Formats: sequence, structure tokens, C-alpha cells
Amino acid sequence: MANHFKYKDNFYSIGDTVSIHFKIKEGDKQKNQIFKGILIKIKGNDDVNRMLTIRRISHSGLGVERIFPLNSPLLTDIKLIKKSAYSKAKAYFIRNLTESQIRKKLYS
Repeated sequence: MANHFKYKDNFYSIGDTVSIHFKIKEGDKQKNQIFKGILIKIKGNDDVNRMLTIRRISHSGLGVERIFPLNSPLLTDIKLIKKSAYSKAKAYFIRNLTESQIRKKLYS
């Protein structure tokens, strides 16, 4: 159970490329934002405590990691973009790899 979770009848696992939709409040306005990246860590034993760590490469080439609580009311949707064949519990090794090296390790 440490390397996968279920959200709205879909299963997601470590190494999958996901798109997370969440709400952001700017002053009195509220807008939806999308964070697309690779799921590298799942923390927590049950759905109340579950936290997801997603990593993506920004336009300037820097790696950006963001932690999302699965039980947050600001989280609106999670969509699977690409399924991975990776089977370990954490994918920290992708922090030191280029995008082409990540594709070879995760999706082959």
C-alpha cells in the first residue's frame, strides 16, 4: 500500500505522470491551477493522512517539488497522464537525472 493509492475509483502509483488540479485564492478571487509532474512519494497510512509529493521540471530547467494533502478541500481532481512500470516505494533517484534518462528508467 506504500507505493500506490486510490482516488475517485482510479489507482495511482509511484512513477506515474499525473496532473493535479487545485484551487488557489488570490485576494477575493478563486482560480483553478494545474500542477503536472511525476509522483515520487506517497506518505501516510490512510486517506486522512495521505500526502503526495509531485516533481516537475520548470521552464528554466529547475526541478520543482510540491506536496499535496490528498484530503484537502482545495484539491479538485487528479488525472493520470502516463502510467509507469516503476515498482519501488520512492522515486528520489529522478532528482539527479535528465528528462530523457527519466523516461528510460520509468517508462521502459
